[in-house]
Amino acid sequence: MHDFPRINPVRLLDDLKTLRSFGANGPGVVRLSLSPIDMEARRWLAGRMTDAGLDAIIDGVGTVFGRSRKSGPALVIGSHTDTQPTGGWLDGALGVIYGLEIARALDECAATRDFAVDVASWIDEEGTFSSFLGSRSFVGDAIDASVQHARNRDGVLLGDALAQAGVANVPRVVLDHAR
Repeated sequence: MHDFPRINPVRLLDDLKTLRSFGANGPGVVRLSLSPIDMEARRWLAGRMTDAGLDAIIDGVGTVFGRSRKSGPALVIGSHTDTQPTGGWLDGALGVIYGLEIARALDECAATRDFAVDVASWIDEEGTFSSFLGSRSFVGDAIDASVQHARNRDGVLLGDALAQAGVANVPRVVLDHAR
């Protein structure tokens, strides 16, 4: 155990590189929201969050949320892992994997072990269907109209994509103001 939290750079880079492998395309990544490769990456990420001691779920819009089991106020760290049609491999992914590594590092340090850190990979921040869908849902914005009417560039309805991804009937994660 350490007196100060220490990031494990090997673990951090391994996670970034593994996440990149889901949809790697030349120097970038193609991982459009709710696509099969995106859902595969989200399931992998939920597993990494679980391995880190977080209660991880993929919610009803596809956001991956790892909730700390620690009591008290929690810091929420995250970004997105979906991409533009050809996005940079670190765009969004850096914020998610850094958040995960911060949660692990704080947990591994005796001085910070009791700090609660929740980690999020919001869905559709890049606008495949409806920009900022996961983060808007989390803060309580009304997104039902988007779910019913938003379409991707191929004309697929967001609601159909959620059903195909297997998350349409899963509850959505929302901000717990008490945390």
